[in-house]
Amino acid sequence: MRNAGIWVAKILKWFFITLGALFLFLLIVGLAFLNFSPQFGGTVSDEQKEIYAATGHYEEDIFINNEEIVMEMNCHSITAMVKETMNPDPNVAPDHNIEVVKINPQSLLNLPDSLTRITWLGHSSFLIEMEEKKILLDPVFGQYAAPHPWLGRKRFNREMPIMIADLSNIDAVIISHDHYDHLDYPSIKELKDKTNHFFVPLGVGNHLKRWDISEEKISELDWWQEAQYEDLKIIFTPSRHMSGRGLTDQSATLWGSWIIQSKDRNIYFSGDGGYGKHFREIGQKYGPFDIGLMECGQYNELWRDVHMMPEESVMAAIDVKAKLIVPIHWGAFALATHSWTDPIERITQAARKMNVPIATPQMGEPVQLPNSLSTHYDEWWESE
Repeated sequence: MRNAGIWVAKILKWFFITLGALFLFLLIVGLAFLNFSPQFGGTVSDEQKEIYAATGHYEEDIFINNEEIVMEMNCHSITAMVKETMNPDPNVAPDHNIEVVKINPQSLLNLPDSLTRITWLGHSSFLIEMEEKKILLDPVFGQYAAPHPWLGRKRFNREMPIMIADLSNIDAVIISHDHYDHLDYPSIKELKDKTNHFFVPLGVGNHLKRWDISEEKISELDWWQEAQYEDLKIIFTPSRHMSGRGLTDQSATLWGSWIIQSKDRNIYFSGDGGYGKHFREIGQKYGPFDIGLMECGQYNELWRDVHMMPEESVMAAIDVKAKLIVPIHWGAFALATHSWTDPIERITQAARKMNVPIATPQMGEPVQLPNSLSTHYDEWWESE
């Protein structure tokens, strides 16, 4: 019996030594990944912090919103979040691949100057063609909106409407903020040599520079700043959100919404954010808009100050004076616990109730101005 006890003690000893060694190994790998993986981007310098402090919305090394956001982190809210995460809606993701409308690269060469074509690529990614220019908004072509596939759910669609390799020269890439479902490292690396210019919020340029994009190709803007790209005006406007790619850089870079203006067209891109008074101010300064690309998904009552409910998305579109809504931030990734069709069902119902025109294209199906107000779009998600 004594020998058996000794053997049990030895086995337990080696078990805990092995377990400890495995934990230490995983800790070292995790820290190395956090500190050395280019996915996490660049960092803000002390000189930049001094510049940001002069904006009026940068305090104690972080950017802040014009309206307070409340995200309670107490036992009740954390328990509720864990319960929802462990038991999401059964339909949180489709049980099959979502088909997309494939874009013929040749078709990108033949658009008449008088037309503007806006093509949803899924989630918040768009290809905009206007004034003989091609612009990408928040281009995420990867299968995971996360720094590593183990840390995220897979995209609903195996194929994209078009691949980056099939895109010819891109005039501009516009980024709303640095979260992984909006700023995708592999996509930016593939786009960097075929993109003329990048327009990003304050601080996001550090990520691009770490990814070998020259400073001359980057314009960093603060809220309400305007930039010119040939005959287009690019305007950065507020949103009510946050940023961050790692464990220690929360809100270290700015976030916001964008306006793209030509002589004939005015486009609003909401980026991410909760409902707030900034929408009315944007509408008063720069509206009306031919089209509003409005966030409507990945919401939860626990974080509604940083992600609108679909009904609020319609109210925001009214505030900015958008003549037509295209819902975004849904249909590609499950980043919340609601069903994957809940955003589009609720926003279409709210738009009809409030008498606001809405276009609901499939991924890859273009919305064309000026004639899309009279174009019918199928409720394609019902057959999926």
